[in-house]
Formats: sequence, C-alpha cells, structure tokens
Amino acid sequence: MTAPIDRIAQGDEGDVLALNNEHAAELSWLEAERLSFLLGEAFYARRIGDLEAFIMTFDQEANYDSPNFIWFRERYERFIYVDRVVVAAHARGRGHARRLYEDLFEHAERAGHTLVTCEVNADPPNPVSDAFHAALGFTEVGEAVIHGGKKAVRYYVKQIVT
Repeated sequence: MTAPIDRIAQGDEGDVLALNNEHAAELSWLEAERLSFLLGEAFYARRIGDLEAFIMTFDQEANYDSPNFIWFRERYERFIYVDRVVVAAHARGRGHARRLYEDLFEHAERAGHTLVTCEVNADPPNPVSDAFHAALGFTEVGEAVIHGGKKAVRYYVKQIVT
C-alpha cells in the first residue's frame, strides 16, 4: 500500500523540523519559527505518510531570502523553486522523492507554471542528487559559491510541458 501525499499541516511542523535538521548539512538548519514562516510562504509543501518524506517549494512571489532562490528570481520571471526535499533514512528506496516531484509537476502545471528549479550541492558534493535530478529531466543552468565560500551549488531547471 502506497502512503498518501498530504499537505504539511501545523501539527506536522515539529516532525518536519526534526527531519530537516537531521539533514542540515545538505539543506540548512531551521529553527521552529523560521520553518513556520517558510511554510506560510510555500507554494507547495507536502509530506508522505507518517513523515517518511517531505518537500517544500516556493514560487517567484515568495518572501524568501535564500541566495539560491534569489539567483533564480534574478533570472526567471515565473518559476517554482524546490527548496528542500528530504526522505527519512528508514523510508529510502521507496520512490518517495520521485512521487513528490511528480505530484509537484502536476500541481505546478495546473497553476500555469512551466519551469521548476532547484539547486544541488557541488561542494560538498551530492552525486546521488545530481543523478536523481538528471533522471527527472532537470538540466544545469548555472553555479555559485554561497555562504561565504562554505558551499558551492549547481542550479537546475526543468521545463514542464503544458
């Protein structure tokens, strides 16, 4: 039986925060207040099952100060930015990230969007994420060094066919 994809509710925030912060090296550390704010700004924020995985995205109108989000905002008029996707260690290999992305693509298309964007760490490297995004049809469009040289990223886009 496949676990359902549901909206992240206020009651889920503690679990989302814990799962996010387990992966702070790949994402970024969040405090509870910041997570609540971001979820309020999100275009699409979903979880699978009993928080086996989650995704949080923003459209170009979001009040968000991430250097990666700003990079896309400076270059694209209309887009969905995937800020974070996390799969719990015990739930890996079940296709959750792919399901979340596919549901996002459908949601974005229904909202009239044609471009989904994201970034993947180049330093520290994340070859599994690079391969995953390539398999979903994302192509690299740029790179940057952020956080005072502590992290390097590659920027990706995927055209949504409407």
